[in-house]
Amino acid sequence: MARYGMSIDLTTCVACDACVLACKMENKVPDGHARTWTEEVLTEDAGGLKLELFSNRCQHCKSAPCVSVCPTQASFVKDGIVMVDNDLCVGCRQCISGCPYGARYLAPGNTVDKCTFCEHRLGTDRQPACVEVCPTGSLVFGDLSDSGSEISRLLKTRQYKVQREDKRTKPKYYFLLPVEKKAVKAS
Repeated sequence: MARYGMSIDLTTCVACDACVLACKMENKVPDGHARTWTEEVLTEDAGGLKLELFSNRCQHCKSAPCVSVCPTQASFVKDGIVMVDNDLCVGCRQCISGCPYGARYLAPGNTVDKCTFCEHRLGTDRQPACVEVCPTGSLVFGDLSDSGSEISRLLKTRQYKVQREDKRTKPKYYFLLPVEKKAVKAS
């Protein structure tokens, strides 16, 4: 059984918004709303200031609070992708409040919408729209249960983090960290 996930390389993403625009076009996202967005986060540590630029979206959590709080079971998980059944959604906004990532919105028609990893493209030779247009190749999508998939190889060889680990949602959107460089001894 497939279990899909996505990674973003924090060393190459430039927050250009190509993914945002591709998602809006592919999924007909109404003006004023977004399934995908970019962020700029400035932090400071002992090494100084650090700016992280990245594309963000639904984290497609294994333990998704949006699914557990939905009173009509409109929110559900299919192949590891958190989905919304518009025929069952009554627009109560429980899932919007339940999402610790701010990844859902109430769309026109009074139903909730969010990133689906372009689930409608599964089984075709197409990747999610955001992955296809990323000019830096920062986004990688694939089956986490396939040990030979590119995303599985990346998660085995690179250090990564997830957002809001304290919420214990087990997100499947991974932030690849910079590769640590080994110190070179001077001769």
